[in-house]
Amino acid sequence: MQTWRINVRNQTLTREAIPPSWEHLGGRGLLARILVDETPATCEPLGPKNKLIFAPGLLVGHRLSSCDRISVGAKSPLTNGVKESNAGGRTGLQLTYLGIKALVIEDKPAGDGWWLLHLSADGARFEPADEFAGMGVYEAAPLLLEKYGSKVAISLIGPGGEMELSAAGIQNIDKDGVPSRISARGGLGAVMGSKKLKAIIIDSSAGEKPPIVDMPAFRKAQKAFNKALAEHPQIAVYTDFGTAAMTKMCNGLGAMPTRNFSSGEFEGAEKISGEYMRQLLLKRGGESSTTHACMAGCTIRCSNVFGDDDGKSIVSPLEYETIGLMGSNLGIDSLDAIARLNWQVNDLGLDSIEIGAALGVAADAGLLEWGDGQRALELMEEMRAGTPLGRILGSGALTTGKVLGVERVPAVKGQAMSAYEPRVIKGTGVTFATSPQGADHTCGLTIRAKVDHLNPEGQVALSRTAQFSMAGYDTLGACIFAGFGFAATPETIRDLLVARYGLDVDAGILAQLGKETLELEREFNRLAGFTAADDRLPEWMTREQLPPHNTVFDVPEAEMDAIFD
Repeated sequence: MQTWRINVRNQTLTREAIPPSWEHLGGRGLLARILVDETPATCEPLGPKNKLIFAPGLLVGHRLSSCDRISVGAKSPLTNGVKESNAGGRTGLQLTYLGIKALVIEDKPAGDGWWLLHLSADGARFEPADEFAGMGVYEAAPLLLEKYGSKVAISLIGPGGEMELSAAGIQNIDKDGVPSRISARGGLGAVMGSKKLKAIIIDSSAGEKPPIVDMPAFRKAQKAFNKALAEHPQIAVYTDFGTAAMTKMCNGLGAMPTRNFSSGEFEGAEKISGEYMRQLLLKRGGESSTTHACMAGCTIRCSNVFGDDDGKSIVSPLEYETIGLMGSNLGIDSLDAIARLNWQVNDLGLDSIEIGAALGVAADAGLLEWGDGQRALELMEEMRAGTPLGRILGSGALTTGKVLGVERVPAVKGQAMSAYEPRVIKGTGVTFATSPQGADHTCGLTIRAKVDHLNPEGQVALSRTAQFSMAGYDTLGACIFAGFGFAATPETIRDLLVARYGLDVDAGILAQLGKETLELEREFNRLAGFTAADDRLPEWMTREQLPPHNTVFDVPEAEMDAIFD
């Protein structure tokens, strides 16, 4: 495996051996290591000194169920700190087939033209991409597949990334060629836009699977993991209902973000639930599908294809986070309306969580009425047109709140909260506050812990354990749902890594990788100027009571400050 360095100013490729300090890392952990080693923490996120990095996880490359994810990272234009955002699709798998452990994109072009970066076993080449400029991802991706072949992997940006909006993500095509797997959070699409890259095409047709040191041992561990995953009762729930299964659970706990986080209970939750969606899609038929895999080899199939009344696909997938932020958070109780908003935000290459939160803030400012999906679509068109209002909204919830004079902005370190009310799920609130990544549930969600979520006691320890585990999984390249299998057979992580690389690791490797990753991320943020004052939820959440439990966020600050001591 090698590091491939791409200089976008000179349009050159340099291939390098992996430094010893990088060898045991992948995915999120490797991103943090490279950022600390090579990126000035005080640099401008959209300037030439920032680096955009693609790093497959340690277990990527062998179609191990739910373990072929790609991590993308840089200094975030949204948080001004460390950022990693991962996704499914083809990208991680095909990078490993080319022997790429880390793709590091450096510098900034002198001109204004747009470029395609093509990677293959022959190396790298740049091709003009001005003909694709301004295109949404749903228009551009089929054209790129037609040009470069249906088997390639593609990572691309939409108009939001081209405009360098800080809510822009990077879309990765899935196993079916749909550009629906977004490395959404933190504005990494804006960083890619600053490098003037419309798309990266990865052609691994002349590549090969990465070597395995001990194949029999790897297959034995893989079999044990697959068995544990298949037998876990939660997997059937996600296969049938997808992540939308969380809707009723969160609403039942009083933790469903509703009307810009002013309530934790939504009266229309039933109509946007996973159970309702499954019955709706089964009735509609056609292209609709209640279960779908974003990666080859995934056995969980937690995705879906949401079709309209005629069974024609509107969007794939429709996830819980989008349902929460673009549904209940806006007072919208129609899955069709949410799906159409989801298509628009995807086509623009923007983060549905960040944009949903920004629209909620805009509704609080009177720019749209609660429940008005048509007006929300009109505001999405403002973003597409690049109007001043569109650019404000596309810059995220915090910018929107500052410009419109709204205090109730659900964000930490500049990044909007995902769809779990932290005044109720207080362990997740600690994660939102203390994660170096900003408010991100994938950094340590605690909703399934068997605790009293309303009680502040013990929430810091709960969050710490969850944060170590999730940083470890992100370093492996494992989907959060692969954790159900690994949690039941934790020794398989050690066994897979020993068999794959010959590493000398023990059964505690997941937490070790997670701890090292968080230490590196916190070091980058420290160098960027972050202090304990940044590890806080918004002050209004500590005094504004949330119905129906009328609770505030009351985990002691001193405990949060000591979380990683």
